Amino acid sequence: MLFRSSLLFTLLAISLSAAADDTDELNRELRIAASIDDDENITRLLDAGADVDAANRFGKTALMNAVENGNILTTSILLSRGADVNKESVAGLTALTFAAENGHIELTALLLERGAKLERRTRSGLNALLLATQYDQPEMVNQLLFKGADPNASDNHGRTALMIAAYRGHLGPAELLVHNGASINRLDSKGKTALIHAADSGNNPDVAALLIKNGARVNARTPDGATPLIWAASNGNAEMVKALLAHGADIDAQDRSGLTALMEAVNANSEETVSVLLAGGADKTVSNNEGLSAIDIAVKAGNKGVQTLLER
Repeated sequence: MLFRSSLLFTLLAISLSAAADDTDELNRELRIAASIDDDENITRLLDAGADVDAANRFGKTALMNAVENGNILTTSILLSRGADVNKESVAGLTALTFAAENGHIELTALLLERGAKLERRTRSGLNALLLATQYDQPEMVNQLLFKGADPNASDNHGRTALMIAAYRGHLGPAELLVHNGASINRLDSKGKTALIHAADSGNNPDVAALLIKNGARVNARTPDGATPLIWAASNGNAEMVKALLAHGADIDAQDRSGLTALMEAVNANSEETVSVLLAGGADKTVSNNEGLSAIDIAVKAGNKGVQTLLER
């Protein structure tokens, strides 16, 4: 009797395992079908018992696959069959964030109609607006702002969409964010404003000009005392240095170590940036906290080209 019970249990376990394997295969096929817009097969798989919200090991569902690949009809079918519009992947991505980063305007509208939450965030704190900005999707940024996205939402490091646009040099998103109430002089967790992010990367002087025109403090400082001009010079960003000087940046401002933009340009060994600063009237005689002038720094580093410029 014991043997018979054991045999029945084993057969039941095998049967359940086979059924689970069959379901897993249906779910896998559903995700694949959603990726390639195979609508007829999707309906068949769902009717056969596939779980509409079954996810792969990364937490991606059929709905996320459909949205990522811009398949609007597939997305509609999955939503009509009960797909969870706010389900998250392992990384915290949702169907809406996939739509936002890929610029799928129509899909975004559909997802929002079906209850997608604008402020859902990834593990790094990025929501749909932040992602759309990061991937330079101005139409998507405009749509999300129109739908009520918070222009001052920030990621885990306190960086707003405007800061991301400024750092990456994305002028279109930056203009939309500014005109929709984004805070110009807000600080991130490191004490950097959007203008300082723009100056640091040097990707687009037009973004810096936009920020200054709309009230950005051209001589704002990070906790170490560095101004946007010092940040730009430290990276050898000559065009950004020109833009900041044209908008009233203090050319001889010093950080807490006594370093000026000219000294930082020397440290960066950027002859072009040094030339721009000298043409703008930078004082070569200013000393840092160690008593070193720009020329002293050039000599110490062996930067002959820069040294020549400074000694003229």
